[in-house]
Amino acid sequence: MAGGVQQSAGEGGLAGAKVAVQVDRQAGRKRAREGRAKGGGTFFVVEMGCKVLHQLECHVGLTAIVTAYFIQMSLSETNLAELAISIKRWGVELGFAEIRITDVDLSHAEAGLQAWLDAGMHGEMDYMASHGMKRARPAELVPGTIRVVSARMNYLPRDTETSGEHDWRAREAARLADPAAAVISVYARGRDYHKVLRARLQQLADKVTAEIGDFGYRVFTDSAPVMELPLAEKAGLGWRGKHTLLLSRSAGSMFFMGEFLVDLPLPVDQPTGAHCGQCTSCITACPTQAILGPGRMDARRCISYLTIELKSAIPLAMRPLIGNRVYGCDDCQTACPWNKFAQRAVLPDFDERHGLGSASMVELFAWTEEEFNRNMEGSPIRRIGHERWLRNIAVGLGNAAAAGARGDAAILAALAARRTHASELVREHVAWALAQHHDSDGAPQQQG
Repeated sequence: MAGGVQQSAGEGGLAGAKVAVQVDRQAGRKRAREGRAKGGGTFFVVEMGCKVLHQLECHVGLTAIVTAYFIQMSLSETNLAELAISIKRWGVELGFAEIRITDVDLSHAEAGLQAWLDAGMHGEMDYMASHGMKRARPAELVPGTIRVVSARMNYLPRDTETSGEHDWRAREAARLADPAAAVISVYARGRDYHKVLRARLQQLADKVTAEIGDFGYRVFTDSAPVMELPLAEKAGLGWRGKHTLLLSRSAGSMFFMGEFLVDLPLPVDQPTGAHCGQCTSCITACPTQAILGPGRMDARRCISYLTIELKSAIPLAMRPLIGNRVYGCDDCQTACPWNKFAQRAVLPDFDERHGLGSASMVELFAWTEEEFNRNMEGSPIRRIGHERWLRNIAVGLGNAAAAGARGDAAILAALAARRTHASELVREHVAWALAQHHDSDGAPQQQG
């Protein structure tokens, strides 16, 4: 594992040119002068590089390109260390809880990824397999990448109670026990995190550009074939819990992650050790036994997969286990002792919208497609579409029968109103839900 500052020109090589931003010759000369002031003797490489490129322009009419290679050479070890400190400070100013830096070597994770894919545990998530091992090789995804700046951002809504009898975990447990409640994963109750984190990471990259000039980078938030969890673990943001999520001793697991890949030889941080010990609370708490063992997750059984990623019908055997979880599942996180340290978000973006933390299934099941699209504008939920939204809630309404609301008039009326829905997928799940509220002879059971 790499440690310390690796400033050798050979590390980034000329591959950095593939992702460098083109600038004109005048800007290149200016940067060379800055390198002379900031980088000591290394300015010579920059200056000579500009002269060589100038000769190219004279002979073949090319616009001079000052690549990230030359920019790197203009930064001394001290400069790079100071830049890394600045990046972490800027990140916190932008709303991130923590920023860490690592190299791109994920060779240790490749065998596990391939075995998981070979076992088919990714289900219908074909995108997990479509890029092969590129997912574990950031430098193949973005040529010239030699470092990953990994970031985490807390997402508990700002008004969340984090201690006492009204602790958020107790509230979530009470919602699960209410047969009428529509339980939506905490992360999805606010604004779409993809948009929030991407924008903030871009602002962070812009600050780096303002400090050192153009450099090669790309920002990602759960939006590219990047193994962000192993990268975050290697960077020292936390360790992989037995539920496979990243855990932090100071913040539990209730945070989002994002990263930007850079061609700068920044000093790397060291990973932290694992602190789960003998605890198996997350494994025990999983309603569908999707956690097969420490660090082994069968996505096909995970409620988050079933209610978000799965596009087809939810398997019959899985439906009763879903309960009233209509979008995602937080059970392995609420059971984790480390989440007593979960932190509130500092940004308003993740505050609850449209009453999603207190809504009933009957209420949400009544939304028309137009209402769904309008209410879920800017929400991560919108991507599943109205059809799967109804599919999920129908399952929850059916499960209400076994949770103490069998034959509830409002639930039966809501389901009956969707019996002739245009979607076969919705109709089938509604029929299943109605059957849960009836005797074997087809007669509805009323609450006593």
